[in-house]
Amino acid sequence: MPSKKLFTKSRPAFTIIEILISVIILSGSILFVLKLHGQNQDQISYVTERNKLSLQDSLFLTDNAMRHHKDTKNAYDILGKYFKVNESKSREILKNYSRTYFIPESMMVIPPEETNGPSATVDEIKIKDKWSSSFYRFKISSF
Repeated sequence: MPSKKLFTKSRPAFTIIEILISVIILSGSILFVLKLHGQNQDQISYVTERNKLSLQDSLFLTDNAMRHHKDTKNAYDILGKYFKVNESKSREILKNYSRTYFIPESMMVIPPEETNGPSATVDEIKIKDKWSSSFYRFKISSF
């Protein structure tokens, strides 16, 4: 009588410990990715807000900006001299945007004597609100 095999050849399979370890590794990876995603969202919000404020700050960079050291001005006061704003809603929006100017002393940039190049005057305009923005004006002096 032929003998029957009582044990069949088993297929290779993962043990419960191997499955648990892989789940732990995947969970850690997912947590790391979610943390990075949250940090990226914070950075995106910060950069977006800064860019929006920089665009608003550019409203305050007129030819007369150097006269307003330590003054707080709204956008309507600055732009009203250059543009006629008839619509009251636009006027109110411009009046809501105000900034404080800070103008440090001018810096002179003088080239070395051997180059005989032009000199320059550098003026910095700091416009302060929630975040400060710095803008520079250069005036090149000829020989």
